[in-house]
Amino acid sequence: MRYVPGVTVSPDSKPVVVSDLEEAMDVVRRGGLRLTSARRLVLEALLAARQPISAEDIADGLGGKMTQSDIASVYRNLETLGELGLVRHFHAGHGPGRYVLVGFGDREYLACESCGALESVDPAALDGVRDAVRELSGFEARFSHFPIVGLCARCAKQRDTPS
Repeated sequence: MRYVPGVTVSPDSKPVVVSDLEEAMDVVRRGGLRLTSARRLVLEALLAARQPISAEDIADGLGGKMTQSDIASVYRNLETLGELGLVRHFHAGHGPGRYVLVGFGDREYLACESCGALESVDPAALDGVRDAVRELSGFEARFSHFPIVGLCARCAKQRDTPS
């Protein structure tokens, strides 16, 4: 994988930002690929969710809002769309990987290891953290593929509140 700020992309592709299904389908066709019904379903699910979701969520039809699909087909299509530069993925704590269209994924994330909440933050909001890591070790930190994991405010408060 090659790093582009805020995006984990296939080494053979450039990130491609689309705003709707028509633009996404055009990218697929320009990439020399057929727009299969399974591929279209994955694109529609990513557009409908407008936030990072798991392949399982897509295969499940977003909880009944869309047509269900075969999980193997979903993974194959996510990989293909990633190679085209349309989709990025990242890992949110201990759960499954999450996928998002590149245009919706110019974010970094905080993941709660207790309840699984995922908070989206502007990458600039974490610049202070990156600066602190750089000062401490010289390491250039990125949080685009793996979020910062800890406790969300609600879970931290519950942990600190006596029962």
